[in-house]
Amino acid sequence: MSAKSPISTHILDTSRGQPADGVNVSLYKMIDGNWALINESVTNADGRCADLLLRSTFQCGRYKLNFNVEKYYERLQSSTIYPIIEIIFDCLDQDSHYHMPLLLNPYGYTTYRGS
Repeated sequence: MSAKSPISTHILDTSRGQPADGVNVSLYKMIDGNWALINESVTNADGRCADLLLRSTFQCGRYKLNFNVEKYYERLQSSTIYPIIEIIFDCLDQDSHYHMPLLLNPYGYTTYRGS
């Protein structure tokens, strides 16, 4: 995508102190009371997804990031009690950037609005 995505994320595996690469991430938007799939991506070696949405197609509203971490933990030969993590957030400003990081470990997670 040519312009910086207005919605981005990255995952840090806090139990390993490393980015979580190869995690499938899906972006949804709430449209008429239903979740509509906007795009799918995979975290890169730095644990980042920066190609989720074109700035030109961005609209304010309610969004959801779906992180399929089950396969990530299977690849590490580890288990987790959170196979899928969803972060739901509102985008209120058309010109803002919404960076939604995920700090991950097998038995907990944290998220916040980053920069």
